[in-house]
Amino acid sequence: QVQLVESGGGLVQPGGSLRLSCAASGFTFNTYDMKWHRQAPGKEREWVATITINGYTRYADSMRGRVTIARDNGKRTVSLQMNSLKPDDTAVYYCNAVKESAYWGQGTQVTVSS
Repeated sequence: QVQLVESGGGLVQPGGSLRLSCAASGFTFNTYDMKWHRQAPGKEREWVATITINGYTRYADSMRGRVTIARDNGKRTVSLQMNSLKPDDTAVYYCNAVKESAYWGQGTQVTVSS
């Protein structure tokens, strides 16, 4: 059974940091590119970051310089370190595994508010 389980979301003040984590099971993790997406209230889901099977990373312009994606193939996890958070970063953040098929987690809520 394929599972992607996100964790690490919560309430943080503007300027603060959070580290999201996604634990994968049920598929060959190290053969999948891994991505993070987010969906803010009333908006479409948007891509945030990608890390390929070779460790190559790409970031959305909206978060470049403030986020770092990383993967640990031995632990079957992918993380998203987010710094200098803004209220506009408030969203549900989703983990996504991509190859011929795509798998999604259930999401973790991030709220940036004072």
